[in-house]
Amino acid sequence: MSPADRYRALAAHLRTRAVAEQSSVMRAQWANLAQCYIRLAEQADQNSRADIVYEFDRSVRRGGVGGGSACA
Repeated sequence: MSPADRYRALAAHLRTRAVAEQSSVMRAQWANLAQCYIRLAEQADQNSRADIVYEFDRSVRRGGVGGGSACA
């Protein structure tokens, strides 16, 4: 299953949760989250069609510009 298909499956699950929700506020939140996953699926489709080649500059030292990890 592609990432886009997984996002669409999650969106379908969230729409089901929205329909079953009794609180109108929570129903809107579930529906909004489902729409976000649809947008992620569309982006994943675009990404899968892109022909991107990543070239890393190994001369940059770790921790410098472009060298360190964004997550700590």
